[in-house]
Amino acid sequence: MFKSIQKYKSALGFIVKFFVVYAMLTYVYSLYLSNFDGEPDGVTRIVAQQTESIINTLGYEASVEVHDAEPTMKLLVHGNYVGRIVEGCNSVSVLILFITFVIAFTGNLKNTVVFLLVGSVLVYLANLIRIVILGIGLYSFPEQEYLLHQIVFPTIIYGMVFLLWMLWVQKFSKK
Repeated sequence: MFKSIQKYKSALGFIVKFFVVYAMLTYVYSLYLSNFDGEPDGVTRIVAQQTESIINTLGYEASVEVHDAEPTMKLLVHGNYVGRIVEGCNSVSVLILFITFVIAFTGNLKNTVVFLLVGSVLVYLANLIRIVILGIGLYSFPEQEYLLHQIVFPTIIYGMVFLLWMLWVQKFSKK
């Protein structure tokens, strides 16, 4: 039995590290969220404001405002309500998953820190881009809501995370 455990030691180590780090980061994030009872959290507000700025820079007239009935931010394009930016849109949960995987798939400290910083910025930017695309897309093609929100929306953010994970495993982790 000891030989079979030794055989899977690295896989078991990955799984244990993954779940411990994920649980810790998720717990810390839930503590943060508990400070915003009935209001959008600070990260969601920042993401909404940055989305508004990018859409305006692209020549559309965008605005965001706190939703009066729920803890979300309403996104309007040319005065038309196109959607809401909820806590799940702020990329923090995806960043927790990204960070957890990189830490669990060990690399040296310098590479890990640099990769986490650069990768987190790229994931955050990909998230902003997906919300901008969704906002403009829903304004221009409201009939394509399902395609935009259920296919394009997750493909952008999870595609970025997957590509970064593959880069991490292939180039920087201790295999």
